[in-house]
Amino acid sequence: MPRVDPGPVLPDDVAQHAVARGILESPMIWRALLLAALVTAYFFFRPRRRVPTRITPPHSLTTRVVVVAALLGLSAVTWLNSYVGYVRTPHDLGLLLQRGTGWAAGFGSSLAAISAADDQYMSNARQALNNAQGGTRPADRPQGDPYAARMDRTTIPDPAHGVPVTAAQTNVMLPPGYDDPANRNRRYPVVYLIHGYPGGSADDWFTAGDAVNTMHQLLERQLVQPMIIVAPTVSAGVPTTDWECLNVPGGPQLESYLTETVVPRIDARYRTIADRRHRAIAGMSGGGFCALNVGLHHVDEYATMLVTLPYDDPGSAVSLLQGNPALIDANTPRRYIPTMPFPYPVAVMLDAGDHAQTDMTTSRRIAAALTARGQKVSMRFEPGLVHTWRTARAALPFLLAFANEQFTS
Repeated sequence: MPRVDPGPVLPDDVAQHAVARGILESPMIWRALLLAALVTAYFFFRPRRRVPTRITPPHSLTTRVVVVAALLGLSAVTWLNSYVGYVRTPHDLGLLLQRGTGWAAGFGSSLAAISAADDQYMSNARQALNNAQGGTRPADRPQGDPYAARMDRTTIPDPAHGVPVTAAQTNVMLPPGYDDPANRNRRYPVVYLIHGYPGGSADDWFTAGDAVNTMHQLLERQLVQPMIIVAPTVSAGVPTTDWECLNVPGGPQLESYLTETVVPRIDARYRTIADRRHRAIAGMSGGGFCALNVGLHHVDEYATMLVTLPYDDPGSAVSLLQGNPALIDANTPRRYIPTMPFPYPVAVMLDAGDHAQTDMTTSRRIAAALTARGQKVSMRFEPGLVHTWRTARAALPFLLAFANEQFTS
């Protein structure tokens, strides 16, 4: 295939910030828990001299086994999180627990509120210290920060397309100055961020994806223009299903929901530049397939597609298409790109970890197919990363910078 441009070049500190681990991603957590489990097991089960008069409670052995198993389980969970990078901070953990019910949801709400206040307090404290030392930290956002975004949590239900109000949460990040009366006539380009499958939600790109801090850095360094970021929930109320944003025969019509409902309502409610050239669709993993497939189906609506951890077929979600050959072909980009019409040009950026061979192969295949059709493609591989949220987070500043280039071209 012809050489593909690697995309935008960003300062090293921006790239390094994107791959930095959050406090709950530290490998020290699972190592400490594993050590605690081993030490506990040793003291619980080491050989001892028998004392005839000592009576051991009948439940003591079971209790000991449960304690050690719990520590091992926590070690395994925190190891997985260290590898995947899904829960970065206590605030992220609080938002995740809020998706549950009962005490977990209540605890999650409290944790999210407390940790958000603590994060702001610590951010301000670090900034004061840095200022006193004559330094600056772009990632810290003190009060009155001119680059601080405003988050707007809303719902966009669409029962006709199978999206009930309980599954319609949408997060909208509005750029700095959006509410300033001086900008009341200003309109902004839009990037739609689609979560992964299964188990994704509108929160993911703002927790695991760190979109707020990433955009803050890009704006503060004047690497991108202000833009609106929209993250809808596209799971039809059943997050355990691998929907891939498909229009499912007899089921949710998620592609139609995105293009016919979400986009028009966002354009109606917010000051967007409501044309294809200023609209991008992005996603990771299953959401990356969604961005590619939906974007290519609607080149009149999206001029830019941003895909990380890419797929060019629906994978296990093909079962939702009930074996219909026409539907399967129509939702398999590797099959239809070579013959599809391009009434409008598109720009696509692909990003994967350079330790994920399947993702790299898929990226190259998509890039070759699109460049053969005369479309603009950039491709980047993140050093040392695989198919996880850590890779998507590392990719995000480059994807947004690529979108900005298309918005301003």
